[in-house]
Amino acid sequence: MKPSGQAHSAPGVTVVIVNWNSGDLLKRCLSALARQTVPPDKILVVDNGSRDGSAEGAGQWPNVELREMGRNLGFAGGNNEAFKDCATDFVALLNPDALPEPDWLEKLLAAARLHPEFAAFGSRQMAADSFDVLDGTGDVYHLSGKVWRRGKGQPYRKQDELPCEIFSPCACAALYRREALLSVGGFDGDFFCYVEDVDLGFRLRLAGYKALYVPDAVVHHVGSATTGGQHSDFSVYHGHRNLVWTFVKNMPGLLFWGLLPLHMLLNLVSVAYFALRGRGRVMLKAKRDALKGLPHMLQKRRAIQRVRKASTLGIWQALDKSWPPFR
Repeated sequence: MKPSGQAHSAPGVTVVIVNWNSGDLLKRCLSALARQTVPPDKILVVDNGSRDGSAEGAGQWPNVELREMGRNLGFAGGNNEAFKDCATDFVALLNPDALPEPDWLEKLLAAARLHPEFAAFGSRQMAADSFDVLDGTGDVYHLSGKVWRRGKGQPYRKQDELPCEIFSPCACAALYRREALLSVGGFDGDFFCYVEDVDLGFRLRLAGYKALYVPDAVVHHVGSATTGGQHSDFSVYHGHRNLVWTFVKNMPGLLFWGLLPLHMLLNLVSVAYFALRGRGRVMLKAKRDALKGLPHMLQKRRAIQRVRKASTLGIWQALDKSWPPFR
């Protein structure tokens, strides 16, 4: 579902949190937001039909508005619902399991005002259980269609303190210009969750926007706290189905046909890899459903490519070309 636009936007920032059975993490996240050096104008908590009572009392926090969906719309659908109620210049997305430092929002907004040529801004994500291990510094899109978080699981290094352009920010803790979000229709609700932020970043890039890593904007991220972990069947299914859809929808024509054999090889190797580890059934289901959804994704592709502003060369330069694909 695409978010509906507003006639005018107001200065400031809205923080959106999509919640689903996050336990005490939501309260810890809201507590961290209450200590921000630059407080948000509004905090929208979208509860996707939680059954653990995690959203109870959320509306009692300062500037917090709770919207109860009554059912699970996924990360993509939940955020799209929130975008309908955002009227500020900036929209910040924050997962319940991402605990921001007090100056997190201040640093993101400062970067946005200093760099008007960028539309999306990613945080420095640290592993929640360690102060010197990265959880990620932005998303990487490989020319095969594989995606990963740059630096995830690696020791924090001096070079991680340098801002730089990234393919897209991880949406667990990111800032977007609202106008840019609306111009590309927000998240793709069909993705539900996983890789939806990379798909959004790809579409923003096709529309002529860029993304920046902001190292001073720090969050401590638990990661996959409510989906059974990054290696659960749920995560594997959605991640590997959505990899196919992201490539099909977004890769420009010349690159699409040139890189399609490599993308197909990636999928075959992925199925074999998981099959050898007893996970073949969930991978086959992911790829089967990806193929079943291709007609719909090809329709979306035509609409996306019709209004593309970025050049094929520009997209090629933004792709990671390491070999073998590094993660």
